[in-house]
Formats: sequence, structure tokens, C-alpha cells
Amino acid sequence: MSRPSTAPHTTPGTTPAPGSFTLWGDVADPAALTVADLREGWEQHRAEVVFDCATAGPQRHTFVGPLLREVMAVARPGFDPSRRKERSRFLVSVSGGDGHHAVLSWAEIDADFGNAPVLLATRMDDEDLDAAGAQLVVPSDRCGARYVSAVTGIWIGTHRLPGSPS
Repeated sequence: MSRPSTAPHTTPGTTPAPGSFTLWGDVADPAALTVADLREGWEQHRAEVVFDCATAGPQRHTFVGPLLREVMAVARPGFDPSRRKERSRFLVSVSGGDGHHAVLSWAEIDADFGNAPVLLATRMDDEDLDAAGAQLVVPSDRCGARYVSAVTGIWIGTHRLPGSPS
């Protein structure tokens, strides 16, 4: 895994440029990344998927991009990587330019737990997504509700119940 040296730090209030997104939350190194950063900074994985879309019916697509967990790792999430139970408390929320949101658990994508090959796609059906923005791809999902287009932000953190210790 590598870290793009040109990715600037950002804050949750920063509006990302078209085709880019912010990576923030309980992380040591928040960042703004582009589709080009995703293509150049990480190993690219291929996923051929079929999912049901509520409005358009069955969809078949081929996506290429890095694993979400590898991209998130460069932000240095606020947990001790050697402590499994600590990692399992973290959530990942992905927002898209069209207003869609999806939530995953860190354990779902962590290699020691669910090991789901969730991608941040840089290509869809042999077309680059630089102008449109990255797309969250959850190959194991039967429906397309967690496929988020034009990713604008990825937040990582924990949900704390009222009265629970931090």
C-alpha cells in the first residue's frame, strides 16, 4: 500500500473538487483523493458484478479499483491495528454526489473478519471514472443499494451509545 504524496489534508467542512472525495473522521491523516490518486497509488482489483437495481432492474458491470480497506489505511484510522476487538467497533460511511449514502463496518472489509473485497472503482465497463468520481462497489451485495456513485466523502469512526465509555 502506498500513500499519494500530493494528497492534501482536508476537513469535513471542505467541499471536494469534482471527481475527488474527502477521507476523514477518527483518522490521524484526513485527505482529499482523486480517481487518479486511486489508480496510481494502489493495486487495482477487478470485480464482475450483477445486482438488482430497484429502478432499472438487473445490472451487470465490470469495475476496477483499489480495495476500500487499503485506501482507508493511509488515513491511519484511530484504532490499534493489532487489537481486533478495537477494529471491530469502527464504521465506514460513504457519501455520493447524488445524495446516496452507505454504511459498512470495518470488520466487514477487514482481512481478519469478513474480508469483503469492497472497491473504490476507478473504472466501470472499461471507462475511466475520473470526471464522474469514484464508485463504491460491494460485490457481495445482491441489490445495488450500497453501490455509491460519485463518492464525495468517506468517514470512519465509532458509534458511541449514550452512557458508554469512549
